[in-house]
Amino acid sequence: MAVGRRNFILGAGGSLALVAAAGTWRVTRMPEKAIEPWQLDRDPPSDVRLDAFRHAILAPNPHNRQPWLIRLEGDNSATITCDLDKRLPETDPFDRQIVIGFGTFLELARITAAERGVRVDMTPFPDGEPQPRLDARPVARLTFVADSTVRPDPLYQSILMRRTNREIYSKTPPGISQLTALSAGDVQTTLDPSVLGKLRIITVAAIAKEMLTHRTMMETVRLLRIGHDEIDATGDGLALSGPMIEATRMLGLTTREKLADPASTAFKIGLDGQRATYDSVPAALWITTPGNSRNGQLDAGRRYVRAALQAAALGLSIHPMSQSLQEYPEMAEYLAAVHALRLGLEGNPVGGCASSRMIRSASRRLPIPTRRARCLGRSAARTPPPPTRRRATPSGRPRRRGAPPSRARPVGIPVARSPGGTARARW
Repeated sequence: MAVGRRNFILGAGGSLALVAAAGTWRVTRMPEKAIEPWQLDRDPPSDVRLDAFRHAILAPNPHNRQPWLIRLEGDNSATITCDLDKRLPETDPFDRQIVIGFGTFLELARITAAERGVRVDMTPFPDGEPQPRLDARPVARLTFVADSTVRPDPLYQSILMRRTNREIYSKTPPGISQLTALSAGDVQTTLDPSVLGKLRIITVAAIAKEMLTHRTMMETVRLLRIGHDEIDATGDGLALSGPMIEATRMLGLTTREKLADPASTAFKIGLDGQRATYDSVPAALWITTPGNSRNGQLDAGRRYVRAALQAAALGLSIHPMSQSLQEYPEMAEYLAAVHALRLGLEGNPVGGCASSRMIRSASRRLPIPTRRARCLGRSAARTPPPPTRRRATPSGRPRRRGAPPSRARPVGIPVARSPGGTARARW
């Protein structure tokens, strides 16, 4: 079950992802019509805007909703707005993930225009930042300007190579040089087993919570495209395809009803598949932002897609997993647990935290819904050490360990895998 297909960037304006060695992406696994946007004509359109946007629609975006509406204006401008019917009110109640998706779209447009010596001047949210949700106001206004000083972006060559991988990752970790190259793009990475273990516990528990919360699971189920016919008919959503899916669909074993039923075999296979994915992850990367503004969310999307393009160029594959950073009430404790890790924040190197007591108690206390789901975190779980006594300061007051929480928050955690992928644009 490809529930993870829809997973986008999480966290307040940031992102988290898995990273691993890439495999071979097989076009034959996807319906031909659905992958047409990836088959670009060799001769670009004369209007640089059309060239920029035919690349931009390949951007990773939450649930593969492809929410952008593009209005060309004059000879060199465009206004980008959100199709409000493409939002995700249950899992993305404040449209943070959707805005991050617009950040990936806008960055791909900029990279493509630069290939033709054109600068893109962008005004984000020119009529004000919509809060708490997006509305009919523009997400951005763009002006395309010929500029001899603009240099091609080397990441342009990776746009058609990038895929979101939803298959099992190679356990061979990326090389240090590969991670260093990724880190140069304003992201942070780790191979540290202790950090990966903490992330795995939280992430698997959050996945189970989302799947076992009826309204959030149904939001995903309604967007599933089961089999080649549905995928080709819609061109969006979460694709379930391949020989096994086609066979079980024809037998009535893979249906939306069964995928939504926690008692069904299809549901349990999906949940177990998430565990298998996380057990295979050899590295992670994340992005943080200083706040949670709309501009910060756009920037997180821009940085994420650049990391994904760089990963493709390095022979790595990425899958963003953002359940634990989503902001609906049932996910609150998992969101708090991720932020408690303080990944890469000032004064806390990768693997550090604001309070070791906080981390231990979070790992110990996090409930993984249902008995079946509980086993998902076993491989990473450890018996927590006894609580450490707090030493007294000369004043007699307990000494606080770590620094007070920062307002900076992880955006999401991408996970590395071998390339699989959907057609169209998806995280």
